[in-house]
Amino acid sequence: MSPASPAHDAHHAGFLAAAIRVVSGLTLLSRFAGLARDVLTARLFGDGAVGSAFRAAYALPNFFRRLFGEGALSAAFLPEYTLLSRDDPARASALASRVVWLVTLATGSITLFAEACILARLIFWPAGDELGMSLRLIALMLPMMPMVCVTAILGGMLQAHGRFAVPAAGPIVLNVFQIVAGALFYAGLLSGRTLASYVVGVSAVAATVATVLWSLCALRGKVTWTRGFAEARESGSRVLQRFIPAMLGLGTLQLNTMIDTLIAMWPIWIGPTMFGHATPLDERSNAVLSYTQTLYQFPLGVFGIAVATAVFPLLSRSSDKPEEFLAHLRRGVRLSLFIGLPASVGLILVRHDLVGVIFGGGRKSFTDEGLTRAAAVLLGFAPAVWVYSLNHVLTRAYYAKGDTRTPMRIAIACVGVNITLNFTLIWFLKEAGLAWATATSAAVQCILLQTWLYRHLGVRLWNSGTLAAVLRTVSVALLMGGCVAGVMWLMPHGDRWAQRLPRLAASVAAGAGAYAAFAFLFHLPELRWLLHRAPAGAGRDGMSGMSFE
Repeated sequence: MSPASPAHDAHHAGFLAAAIRVVSGLTLLSRFAGLARDVLTARLFGDGAVGSAFRAAYALPNFFRRLFGEGALSAAFLPEYTLLSRDDPARASALASRVVWLVTLATGSITLFAEACILARLIFWPAGDELGMSLRLIALMLPMMPMVCVTAILGGMLQAHGRFAVPAAGPIVLNVFQIVAGALFYAGLLSGRTLASYVVGVSAVAATVATVLWSLCALRGKVTWTRGFAEARESGSRVLQRFIPAMLGLGTLQLNTMIDTLIAMWPIWIGPTMFGHATPLDERSNAVLSYTQTLYQFPLGVFGIAVATAVFPLLSRSSDKPEEFLAHLRRGVRLSLFIGLPASVGLILVRHDLVGVIFGGGRKSFTDEGLTRAAAVLLGFAPAVWVYSLNHVLTRAYYAKGDTRTPMRIAIACVGVNITLNFTLIWFLKEAGLAWATATSAAVQCILLQTWLYRHLGVRLWNSGTLAAVLRTVSVALLMGGCVAGVMWLMPHGDRWAQRLPRLAASVAAGAGAYAAFAFLFHLPELRWLLHRAPAGAGRDGMSGMSFE
């Protein structure tokens, strides 16, 4: 097969860059809103039992949002729907209708069953204050699950039609609803930590209903909903067959995060002992772990997921064109590293100031002990930000080629690694051990995904040009780290919020400026790729008329 022409490459590069900018820009707004939400709720709930219980209850439906919205179901559904929407719109609509109906039925049934179990537990086996509050919060927020799963499918459909804005902006609605609810308590109009957790939980459920309605409106004219599923039976079966392997393959980070939550909640959900010994964790552990997770997930969600989301449709469309497929994959990998490596370096360096500014000062949410423990947790997560991002791109390469089993097998092995390390490291590092276990298992997954990429798909990811580009990115990230460390050394030291804030601001500004400057001086093309504009006019391979509004 002849190589793609330069004009063809430029065309797809423009659309990839445009998609990344739209997804990243809106996700950036969403993450800032999410950060504001977390700062507000952390100050309302604190790093004690209420904070731990709320974050655990929120994690359950949020786990499904990440798994489906950023992972498995979209990965299984999007390639099939993308091809059908290009070749047979009627069958694409039938497939969409069938999948949305099945997802609603399945997740709705699971939710009803879980609610019944929780209700029976509270009625027949009364729980203590902390466990009872946790169970009530879970019951209150579980109805989010069907809504976020349906929103994920609708978002995948919108992406297939080139509309990345609505699914990327959906979480903003969720964050705004919770901020408004929390502000009522922060302003003193309402009071009580437990009541605040319930009210914020209700607002989150209401927000998921709003996002479903918004997505449906955005799809108007793009899909015709139907009850006639017969013509989509074959394609629907392929989606369902890919789903479970995709769930395990792409959802490793989410599964590991959920396992971390279960272990961190051990003192509240199970008791003060673990395997016959006093547990090294306490009621603060999940609040410290969960709130700190949002700090490393900020750059991952804004940029890492954006790269994978934007490159996936291109990989799917070029799955039968080896050279074009490889070009898209290498570009996605290089962009992931270009964004992820400086994020890892920066988070490691500013971790104490970052948690101190976000969770300390004034009406601070965390105790001094909590801030120290949060910095230790961030140190565990931060080194692997680039790994988490790269894994999303690599796993989607398998899915675009129709291989869901290989990443599934790798993921199962890595979940086992994570669980083993979890129960080993917590005895030495407390909840920070959970962070190090997650980072280590992600690194193992990354190595295995690359190793088997050629053996199973015949795709040679690394060549001299790609390796040289990665080495340049590593060098620029280290130079940036040196600049940040120098700024931190020059700035006044101290643990007060008023000292941490200017030092953090100066460090971030110096890091961003230095990285951009060094990337320009070293002629890193990744910077130019991110700024590349999509060409106007019709495209090729079904890309014509794509818009990123």
